[in-house]
Amino acid sequence: MTDMAELQKRKQPLNLAIVYVDPDAFLANYVGWLEITNFITALRAGDVTVPEDGVTPELTPQQLKGGVSANYGGDAIFSFLMAAALKGDKAAADKVEASLTESLGQDFAGSTAFWSFRGTIDPPVSLEDHVGLAGKKMLLGDIPPPPLRAKENWNAGLRFFEKARKSNFVHEIMYPLAVWSRERWTDTLEKGISFLTHIEDNVPVLREVLEEKRNDQAFVANLLLKLAPAIDQELTDDMQGFLRSLARRG
Repeated sequence: MTDMAELQKRKQPLNLAIVYVDPDAFLANYVGWLEITNFITALRAGDVTVPEDGVTPELTPQQLKGGVSANYGGDAIFSFLMAAALKGDKAAADKVEASLTESLGQDFAGSTAFWSFRGTIDPPVSLEDHVGLAGKKMLLGDIPPPPLRAKENWNAGLRFFEKARKSNFVHEIMYPLAVWSRERWTDTLEKGISFLTHIEDNVPVLREVLEEKRNDQAFVANLLLKLAPAIDQELTDDMQGFLRSLARRG
């Protein structure tokens, strides 16, 4: 099939692979995702017509290297790497890279997503640089010292949040991000409140934020908004409005 229903059908197992950081499921469904996104993009542009048999066309070797595949593939892989980083699962990230390299070649679609998580970009410039730098530390288990831990966790959370919002897999990243954020800030509440600013004001706020039991986008947005003062982080009016709107529950 070549319609939006087929797109959702192929995206669902990829969604789950990202949420649960399942490299085998991701690899099994990656090329199928590239096929349907390539075809629907071409169909909308008027470059192709629906095949008579209704079967989504396979991609040529050239199509598996760049263009639409690079965009959608890069997004999917970057999302998987973010989820893997949040769980500290370096083996899963390594397996996806090795398997795709073996089956599709070193320049497979989306291969550049690994650059941010593998290289050393100092200082980071783009949002992808910031996410990759934080993600690389997570994958390596490079935990910042206690005086810097809360601030680094907040900054990493914000960068991951911003990147997730730009992805086709926003909800799939938000859940592990929320779980990771809850774990890190619970640890701060239990072991690191002495490193927060204005402890008497911000510890009650931290407790209140963590009382929310749902691990979702609204929880992460509220955490970032309410805990910025705890690490002496000033937010622009635009960022405050952005986070406040996403933290609001209907």
